[in-house]
Amino acid sequence: MNIVELVTAYKLEIVVAIMGFIILYLLYYVYEKDTLYSKNIRSIASVVEELNRDLFYLRNKLSEESKKIEQNQRCMSDEEIYQEIERTVYDMMQPLALTLQEVQASITAIDSQLESRIANLENGVKQISIPSSIHANDDEKIISLYKQGVSVETIAKELHLAKPEVEFVLKINKIQ
Repeated sequence: MNIVELVTAYKLEIVVAIMGFIILYLLYYVYEKDTLYSKNIRSIASVVEELNRDLFYLRNKLSEESKKIEQNQRCMSDEEIYQEIERTVYDMMQPLALTLQEVQASITAIDSQLESRIANLENGVKQISIPSSIHANDDEKIISLYKQGVSVETIAKELHLAKPEVEFVLKINKIQ
């Protein structure tokens, strides 16, 4: 090997190492964000569970109030009963409506964060490019020899390349 080939090989190794580091960093970043989102989802699930519990208690209370109204029905007019039921239902539903609005705002905020972070990740991934070939000047020689029927091993020996490099060039050019 001459000096130019050594320098090219070392540059290639440095580029591959840097790309590997970037990919590892992206994987770590995605893992950390996934952990954060899982935590947020668990907190939302607990809020929803609490809302279900409150809804259960409110239904029971409504049932009790309905029974009380039925017992007092003889004393109250239909309009009074209707107003009492409406007031009771409003009083019971008000805390639920407020909590539901808070949950909806939280979900909207998380959704917008997710969309922006996904867009950032997509842009970051789009900027990473894989080289089309390891040695661009050897591509034509490899393709030409392969089309002439020369085996991959022989091409690798003649061009002083590793067999996987030759196979890589053929796969990139969709020949093999």
